[in-house]
Amino acid sequence: MGWGRSKAPAAPPSALSQIFPLLILLLVVAGLGWIGYQVYLSVAKIQQTASQKMGKKNVVFTKDGLKVGVKQVKDEHYVDATQSWVVKAWNLGSDAQKEEVEKKKQKKAK
Repeated sequence: MGWGRSKAPAAPPSALSQIFPLLILLLVVAGLGWIGYQVYLSVAKIQQTASQKMGKKNVVFTKDGLKVGVKQVKDEHYVDATQSWVVKAWNLGSDAQKEEVEKKKQKKAK
């Protein structure tokens, strides 16, 4: 009896028990794929929203990188603003000279 087999040979595994691990693997891969797709959608939506907000501030994302636009200032507005400061300074300077002349005239009159 030591040389012989006392147990009957085991039955071959059924088809379901062979396919079951494959089904579990496919479900896990499908679940991870779905999670990855949801992450991709979220990132795309966030990127689009950020791009729109930055576009309002003259910042644009391109293939070459980030481009920042400069606020357009027309020459006429720039010249007007500069000229107004020069005129104000001139007037303040000429007013001071007029006051000095008037003070000298008042001193001479006394």
